Amino acid sequence: MELRHIRYFLAVAEESNFTRAAARLGIGQPPLSQQIRDLENEIGAQLFHRVPHGAELTEAGRAFYEIAGGIVVSAERAKGAAQRAARGEIGRLRVGFTGSSAFSPWVPGLIREYRRAYPEIDVDLVEFNSQKLMARMRRDELDVAIIRPGLDDPDEFKLCRFPDEPMLIALPAAHRLTDSATAPLIALRDEPFVFYPRMIGLGLYDEVFTVCHRVGFTPRVVQEAPQIASVVNLVAAEMGVSIVPGPMEQVRVAGVAYRRFEGLAPVARHACAMRRGDTSPAVRNFMALAAATAHKLGA
Repeated sequence: MELRHIRYFLAVAEESNFTRAAARLGIGQPPLSQQIRDLENEIGAQLFHRVPHGAELTEAGRAFYEIAGGIVVSAERAKGAAQRAARGEIGRLRVGFTGSSAFSPWVPGLIREYRRAYPEIDVDLVEFNSQKLMARMRRDELDVAIIRPGLDDPDEFKLCRFPDEPMLIALPAAHRLTDSATAPLIALRDEPFVFYPRMIGLGLYDEVFTVCHRVGFTPRVVQEAPQIASVVNLVAAEMGVSIVPGPMEQVRVAGVAYRRFEGLAPVARHACAMRRGDTSPAVRNFMALAAATAHKLGA
């Protein structure tokens, strides 16, 4: 039994006439009559009484009619659901982000825009460092992730790069360097540093150490923080100075002053990552919005 047989049956039942049903369906009356006979043969019961003025449902036809309409409605709903899923309009999207990326205005803006564009997609958000986010993507526990990448794209991921963000110096409020609006990187040569472990902020860690080496020193890390956001509080405790992504300036902690670099300075990189070869429409839609956002920002 095919869905078209049920549609043909419903048309005849509702029109009570083969000729009118055939016109409604856009087919000839003889083919319609043959399709109904085929349906009756499959069911093993007569569905219509052929009468001079048209067709009337038999008892078997009335029983079939009570259920057949629901089959068509369910089929249409299933078809619509499949089409919407194929367009990425329904389903689920698991999005990861780093703690420091949440302070970049475009990150919440991107998530907000996606949720407005696709309100029936369930968006699950999780926060981890870049290394853990990529590990979860490899295990298919995340669909996309906003990470702090290095200079090279990981082989297994496709990245949408965003403009680099200038990094800032985070200083205890009473520090001598707060007397100026800017400071050269070399001015931090002899300072104790509060920093995050390389495994937590791989891209940021390598960038800062590489640029410091370029001007002639290696940061002397006296205290590590469990996450980038914790660095600011340790700076406030006068444990040392640090270098943080520019948007962290929004973290207003008493006892901390931010200063811009004079001359050569490290930058913080951002990217939205997906697994290469991922065919999920929801992922593709998110990455398309990410690319549009990156373009607006000048990437």
